[in-house]
Amino acid sequence: MSVSSDPSAACAACAVQIVSLGSEDDDHAFNLNEEALTAVLNKAPSNRKVSVISCVGAFRSGKSFLLSNFLRYLRYYEVDEKTGDVKSRDEGGEKWYTTGGKLSENDRFEWRGGSERHTTGIWIWSHPFTLRGANGELLSVYVVDTQGLFDNETTMSLTASIFGLSTLLSSYSIYNVAKQISEDSLQHLALFSEYGRTASDLGGDGDKKAEKTKPFQKLEFLVRDWQNFEVEDPSTEDDFAEMEASMNSYIQSVIADRDAVDLKETREQIATCFEKVDAFLLPHPGLEVTKKKYDGDPAKVDPTFMALLDRYCGKVFSSELEPKRINGRYLTAPELCEYIKAYAAIFSSGKDFPAATTLLAATAAASNNNAKRISVEKYKSEMDNLAGPNVQVYHQPEELSKHHNATRDASLTLFDSIATFGSSAPIMQAKAEVKSSVEEAYEVYVSLNSSRNPLAGFETYVLPCIVAVSSYILRTIVDLSCTSWSQTCKASSDVLGQVTSVILLFLLIVAATKAKLISARFNQVKSALMVMAPPTSDKKNS
Repeated sequence: MSVSSDPSAACAACAVQIVSLGSEDDDHAFNLNEEALTAVLNKAPSNRKVSVISCVGAFRSGKSFLLSNFLRYLRYYEVDEKTGDVKSRDEGGEKWYTTGGKLSENDRFEWRGGSERHTTGIWIWSHPFTLRGANGELLSVYVVDTQGLFDNETTMSLTASIFGLSTLLSSYSIYNVAKQISEDSLQHLALFSEYGRTASDLGGDGDKKAEKTKPFQKLEFLVRDWQNFEVEDPSTEDDFAEMEASMNSYIQSVIADRDAVDLKETREQIATCFEKVDAFLLPHPGLEVTKKKYDGDPAKVDPTFMALLDRYCGKVFSSELEPKRINGRYLTAPELCEYIKAYAAIFSSGKDFPAATTLLAATAAASNNNAKRISVEKYKSEMDNLAGPNVQVYHQPEELSKHHNATRDASLTLFDSIATFGSSAPIMQAKAEVKSSVEEAYEVYVSLNSSRNPLAGFETYVLPCIVAVSSYILRTIVDLSCTSWSQTCKASSDVLGQVTSVILLFLLIVAATKAKLISARFNQVKSALMVMAPPTSDKKNS
């Protein structure tokens, strides 16, 4: 597999480790590779919303194998940025998994057979895939792989932290479980319950409060090696439809209310945290896949498994795919990066799962930081169009000030629409910082605009010209009014003539060395005349 934990490593598409575990001082430490994360997220257009598909689950349960097939599916159905069309289409009955041969080590997440865990930390595929989401909107889709959980080396607290961080950064969380959704699988989600309830308490009023403020979007249980399909050898669309109907019945039975208090609370806690909970069932992929020598050849995979995997990929990456959303706002890659950095900081030690209040504080801080950055960028973008470094036109100070005030107000309104999470004191502090940044930027625009003033700098040339003309006029007067035998008059005339000559020589030298500048000054003269000229009054209607 082509992998990298170094963002400087050249790879157009590879698995990049963004979170590693352990340090010299703390075996449970979370280490965020911020440079690698930023490099990967910078590959997505900065103004495009992003969707993050992640998979968590027990070690040696086939997560990396699943995600590698996701990559093949996405490469096949990715939208071409230039044409807006899907790069590949099903033709002649071929499917995405029957083309391209084996999954090579350079185009997949790494996996291997055996009983030892392989993936450690959190990895992200460096290439963002372009898909169409709801309303035909283009999305940048990232695929995330995580360390296997519940092995004999990872503590339960660290396991919860890995699960937690992965879920926090994802818009579509896949919980990979073996054979069935056990009560243990459900209870592993319980640590999020306090976070979900606390987030709900910060929401709006009325019966829909919890619905509006659920912190996570979609959770899907992907049950592997399912053995209870009634249809054993599906071959028709009706067969597959019956299998998918049984999947829906199964998840409904799993999450249905229970009489026992602890079982009931577990299900209520999950409902508090996730907007939608679903399930998909896959049979065993075949014994060839479990062997260490398996080479990624889809022809060796059980046909029923591949047919259902095809339908599952179509479900995950359908036109209903949503961007990552936090506190009601869909995120772009730079915004997501800010949240991931904030969350990784509070998970810096995996010994203890962060308290709900800590998670909420990190979310609020990241929200405020994003609001500051976006609102200041909006101000600068608008002002750049009027008075930025690439503008050549001079604007009257009154016009510049008016545009500044309007743009500042629009930027502050944008800030208010984004910074809506958490207590008011940090939000007001962040807003004050936006105002300060805007005023500092305005001073720069005033300076840039002043440098384009057509009347600025003319004193450098006007004064020598006045002296030269005055000297010439005085010399003429002296020559006309004095007698030829007067030595004083002659000396005065010579001095005035020399002054005129020296100044003219100076101006000629300047003209020779700064021809472009002189040409620009002539243009400035025209502009200056336009600035000084009174405005033409409109003709009155007769």
